Amino acid sequence: MALLKVEYSSKSLEMATSFQVVLPDEGDLGQAKVVYLLHGLSDNCTGWTRYTSCERYARERGLALVIPEVQRSFYIDGVHGLPYFTYVSQELPQAVHRMFGLSLEREQNYVMGLSMGGYGALKCALTHPERYAGCGSFSGVTDLDGLGRIPAPPLHQREFDALLGTGKPAGAENNLFSLAASGKKLPPIYLSCGEEDRLYPMNVSFAALLERQKAQYRFDHRRGDHTWDFWDRSLQDCMEFFFGKK
Repeated sequence: MALLKVEYSSKSLEMATSFQVVLPDEGDLGQAKVVYLLHGLSDNCTGWTRYTSCERYARERGLALVIPEVQRSFYIDGVHGLPYFTYVSQELPQAVHRMFGLSLEREQNYVMGLSMGGYGALKCALTHPERYAGCGSFSGVTDLDGLGRIPAPPLHQREFDALLGTGKPAGAENNLFSLAASGKKLPPIYLSCGEEDRLYPMNVSFAALLERQKAQYRFDHRRGDHTWDFWDRSLQDCMEFFFGKK
C-alpha cells in the first residue's frame, strides 16, 4: 500500500488543509472501493493510521482509504465556523477523484468514522444516501443535542454556540434522527458501541429508530468503552460486514 499525506488549498474552507490517503499498490485505482475514514474530536487525520491497523485491513481487501482533517468541527457547516460538511461530502470526493482517479460512483464509496467521526459518517450517508454504498459508525455521537446533556460533555458550550448558533439546537439538517426518518432510502448501516461507553444509550436509541424504519443495519454492542482497541475491532467487523471475510 502507498500512504500519502496531502497538503492542498481547499476552496470551500478557503485555507490550506491536509488529508491522508492509503492506496492499493496494484490494479486500477478507479476500480477500488473507497472508504472515507473520519476521525474523532481529539484526533486529526493521522489518528486512524497511528492507532489502528487500518492500512493492513485495506490491503487485505484492495481498498483505498481517504482520511480528512476537520479539527473539532463535528463535520458540519458551522454557523460561526467553517463549512466542513460541504468540504467532506462535496469537495473532497472531487479532489481525490481528480488527484488519484478514485471513483465517484455510489457503489464504490463508503463512509465510516469513530465518535465525532461516527456522527460525520452518518450525517454524510443520511443526507446524501445516493452517494454511499454503506456507512459505519463506531461509538458515534448519534444525538448532537444529547451530547450536551451527558456528564462532562466533550464539547465546550462556546463550541456548541460556534457550531449551531448561541443557544440553538442542532436543527433538522444536523439531527441524525430526523435525517434517518426523512423517507429517503438509506444505505446499509453498521453501528457499534461499547456497553460501558457514555454514548451507548444514544446508540441504542438510534438503532431502535433504524429498526422502526426497516433500514438494513447491524448493531454490535459488547463490553467496552471509548477506546482505540474497541474502534480497531469495530473497523475490522465493519469491513467484514460490507466486504466479507479475509
